[in-house]
Amino acid sequence: MSTRRESTELLSGMNKAEKAELLQQLLTEFGDSFPGIESRAGVAGGLACVVRTRIPVWLLEQARRLGTSDADLLKAYPTLRAQDLANAWAYARTRREEIEQQIAENESDEPQ
Repeated sequence: MSTRRESTELLSGMNKAEKAELLQQLLTEFGDSFPGIESRAGVAGGLACVVRTRIPVWLLEQARRLGTSDADLLKAYPTLRAQDLANAWAYARTRREEIEQQIAENESDEPQ
């Protein structure tokens, strides 16, 4: 029997409270998962980037803060899709401190 079929059978035997508890466990497990965003050693210093690219989320967020529109970002980075930006904005919202730190570190590295 497949794992999916077994799961379906187990779910059908659970009451609402048990299903709610299971859902909470799943959400906790996937809470750090951001579709379309990945961090890989050796790519952009291990910082969170849009998948298929080396474009860090902090860079996109900083550009947006400086007034760059989504349309302009998509023109500037032709490999990006609108969904990539939506993923980046969701990541930046939930990881605000991390993004703030990366922006600050980048600004301090720039020549004065």
